[in-house]
Amino acid sequence: MTVSGPGTPEPRPSDPGASSVEQLRKDGNELFKCGDYEGALTAYTQALGLGATPQDQAILHRNRAACHLKLEDYDKAETEASKAIEKDGGDVKALYRRSQALEKLGRLDQAVLDLQRCVSLEPKNKVFQEALRNIAGQIQEKVRYMSSTDAKVEQMFQILLDPQEKGTEKKQKTVATLSVLGTRRVVSILGVENQAVSLAACHLLQVMFDALKEGVKKGFRGKEGAIIVDPARELKVLISNLLELLTEVGVSGQGRDSALTLLIKVVPRKSPKDPNNSLTLWVIDQGLKKILEVGGSVQDPPGELTVTANSRMSASILLSKLYDDLKCDAERENFHRLCENYIKSWFEGQGLAGKLRALQTVSCLLQGPCDAGNRALELNGVMESVIALCASEQEEEQLVAVEALIHAAGKAKRASFITANGVSLLKDLYRRGEKDSIRIRALVGLCKLGSAGGTDFSMKQFAEGSTLKLAKQCRKWLCNDQIDAGTRRWAVEGLAYLTFDADVKEEFVEDEAALKALFQLSKSEERSVLFAVASVLVNCTNSYDCEEPDPKMVELAKYAKQHVPEQHPKDKPSFVRARVKKLLAAGVVSAMTCMVKTESPVLTSSCRELLSRVFLALVEEFEDRGTVVAQGGGKALLPLALEGTDVGQTKAAQALAKLTITSNPEMTFPGERIYEVVRPLVSLLHLNCSGLQNFEALMALTNLAGISERLRQKILKERAVPMIEGYMFEEHEMIRRAATECMCNLAMSKEVQDLFEATGSDRLKLLVLYSGEDDELLRRAAAGGLAMLTSTRPSLCSRIPQVTTHWLEILQALLLSPNQELQHRGAVVVLNMVEASSEIASTLMESEMLEILSVLAKGKESPVMRAAAACLGKAVEYGLIRPSQDGK
Repeated sequence: MTVSGPGTPEPRPSDPGASSVEQLRKDGNELFKCGDYEGALTAYTQALGLGATPQDQAILHRNRAACHLKLEDYDKAETEASKAIEKDGGDVKALYRRSQALEKLGRLDQAVLDLQRCVSLEPKNKVFQEALRNIAGQIQEKVRYMSSTDAKVEQMFQILLDPQEKGTEKKQKTVATLSVLGTRRVVSILGVENQAVSLAACHLLQVMFDALKEGVKKGFRGKEGAIIVDPARELKVLISNLLELLTEVGVSGQGRDSALTLLIKVVPRKSPKDPNNSLTLWVIDQGLKKILEVGGSVQDPPGELTVTANSRMSASILLSKLYDDLKCDAERENFHRLCENYIKSWFEGQGLAGKLRALQTVSCLLQGPCDAGNRALELNGVMESVIALCASEQEEEQLVAVEALIHAAGKAKRASFITANGVSLLKDLYRRGEKDSIRIRALVGLCKLGSAGGTDFSMKQFAEGSTLKLAKQCRKWLCNDQIDAGTRRWAVEGLAYLTFDADVKEEFVEDEAALKALFQLSKSEERSVLFAVASVLVNCTNSYDCEEPDPKMVELAKYAKQHVPEQHPKDKPSFVRARVKKLLAAGVVSAMTCMVKTESPVLTSSCRELLSRVFLALVEEFEDRGTVVAQGGGKALLPLALEGTDVGQTKAAQALAKLTITSNPEMTFPGERIYEVVRPLVSLLHLNCSGLQNFEALMALTNLAGISERLRQKILKERAVPMIEGYMFEEHEMIRRAATECMCNLAMSKEVQDLFEATGSDRLKLLVLYSGEDDELLRRAAAGGLAMLTSTRPSLCSRIPQVTTHWLEILQALLLSPNQELQHRGAVVVLNMVEASSEIASTLMESEMLEILSVLAKGKESPVMRAAAACLGKAVEYGLIRPSQDGK
């Protein structure tokens, strides 16, 4: 049984016939629909005590199970569902509810058996099929995790540490233990060839860093004789050991990458608001040359330092992080000076090998802190050497030079020089080159230069058809699995530039083999391809920012004979939607989910933002959201919404909101994951977000607030209530309505009820007034909130006449509404007021309300009729009317 939101409690019937099993079951069903799960549970329990038939007992037990599920008492839910199954082994609803309870209790192996039984009984039921797929995925993930290094490290921690100790104490004890072993010894383990051992050492070092940084932040200093006396000093010792590891001969490439990853996580400030960047300055002074040495190394042929395909990119990211962490021109100038001196030391007097090493380092800087890379390009003889070495007959020399030329091609300062000297050279290398490794890089250089116009259809850089030919060649290389992944990556780089052209996008999404190859490459060990893959997907889905030009400004530009950007005809919404459908069919969500799981520095904040943009484009259409959820999109969006650029987090949060609105949140975000959704959704309520984002966040939070008290508490903890209240005054009717609906659901929490009961609050007045608005959906939400509040807080009933002089006509209008829901909610409010005070009851009975209630009480059997009858019965009890006046 699924309840979309809270309803309103209704009175128990007063006639003797209501004590029958059937009537009590109906009463319980109505109470359940209204969100009164305790009341429903009581009704079902009373019905069981009246000698129900075995069939009725099965129904009542499974209904009790549904109540316990809503009340989050999963042990009792399982017990009740089991009793129902004992009475009727083919009760598919009872089986499904028991599976839900077992899943919440973590007994997945038992839950899957019940779901398999459900599917066998109703093979076409999509809810059961989706639930079975979801729980099977959870089981696979659990098995995979238990066999992972993470799990083994966790088990080691449990053995090493006292499980009764708190997190901070555990960290301190770990640091102390490892300090006895010696940080140098642990860091050296990071560099071993065995990948599992290296990764375990990396996890231990991360724990050490966390504990030491926490100690530095709190100003902790150990007593004399303690193992850790000065955390700040120990932190520098640990970082110094990592920097030494970077340039040690014999260290594995995996270990070097892990050292770079740790430095990326630990050294730069987490927030620009933190004024202390002394650790970054110290690392630049002590270890910048060592980082540049890794950035200037080559994988093939192997040099003195063993590196992986991802090492240079990791070094670029670390350099970029360090440069961005600098606060003033003097600090940045020191960074530039150290980089230039290092490059000069190799470029001058070291022969050809030195020049190659210098150019490789320049490429590393251009991919990271590009300001430093631009400065390096200005050094005497650097660009000239690049051009000269592109014509070399040695493949290794050509590779270094062409890559440097490609990275320099996007830098404005060198655009004219490259256009004059490099384009013809790149074309010649592409046409006449014998090695695919050279030709493919030359092609990327041409692609980069040819994409200068971006999405502007009128700014074609190449002759008609040339772009399509280049893209076709890129796809051909991409699909050639005989070429190594490192070389095929450059084909994706080329497509990242060429897919600005809509014709290229259309051909690319039609090429199933190319899409399959792209997704497979994104899952490979070649992590440096991730940004290029994400860029291709952003271009194909048109999820980049593109503002519509002001028509008046366009006319003015045309009159002044200025250039006006033009949209390609195939970039219109209908074409974009068609491309999204084809990407979904090709399995783009599964590929992106794997990309998000990547534990690599290559998954930068910018890369995360690109993935968030694509996910938002994929869930734009309602009918596509089920596919995204089924392929793991909901799970992948959570980390994107919690980490990355502000824009990326907002895009991911909006995608989460769309999924939460249109699908069952408990299915989309199973287990504890559903609680992680709240924070990203609340972030969309901030004023810097658009009206659409505000609206979608409110709708999503409304759904979550209607599920459980624990979720409502999570929303309250994130301080969402003041923002939701603010949107209840919004001019836009849809936002105002969504905020009111959300507040209605939150009103089931004691803390929110206290806010309405607080002295001097106008919250109650607003709900009363909204109950009389023309917008029927707004009235329904406000009246539902009033019904809930007057049921749980009778003291509010006496305040309703005080908040507005129109209260009586508003309630009368609700009871006279042709909408049954509005009538019911109005009737419950009136009943609550009558039961709360004889004075209020007297005021109501002296008005036209008496006549309205009398007419409703004579109507057909319904919740409204029973509520009206109960009102009149209470008035008789007070002596306000004679029994003959109640219509019976």
